Amino acid sequence: MKPDYLFVYGTLLKGVKNDMSRFLAAHAQFVAKGTFQGKLYQVSWYPGAVVSANASEKVYGAVFKIDDFENVFKVLDHYEGIGHVPSASDLFKRESVQAVLVDGTTIETWVYLYNRDVSHLKWISSGDFLKFSNEEV
Repeated sequence: MKPDYLFVYGTLLKGVKNDMSRFLAAHAQFVAKGTFQGKLYQVSWYPGAVVSANASEKVYGAVFKIDDFENVFKVLDHYEGIGHVPSASDLFKRESVQAVLVDGTTIETWVYLYNRDVSHLKWISSGDFLKFSNEEV
């Protein structure tokens, strides 16, 4: 069974004012803030995360429960640069990860992971895009 939760860590967060964060807020319920084991990078004006084998590396974000799985993910997949048939050339890929909520609960959730080489990108060591964005201003 596929999870009907989505972990967001960048432009889809509630604190980011754009059409897609508003779309998500209108079609999902905020569950809690949380983390997943990964590394966060600055791709452009937006971040990209990858899974990490190092338990001390965390990406901070929020988990949402999706109302209408098929329709919401159709819109979000397009926004995240995923084609009708996902491929290695897509900008992001949607994968299932274990997220840890602020209360310590572990939940299986979808997340959009960066699908390209990160070796040339700036690592956001805090793992927190909103904090990083505020420091950059």
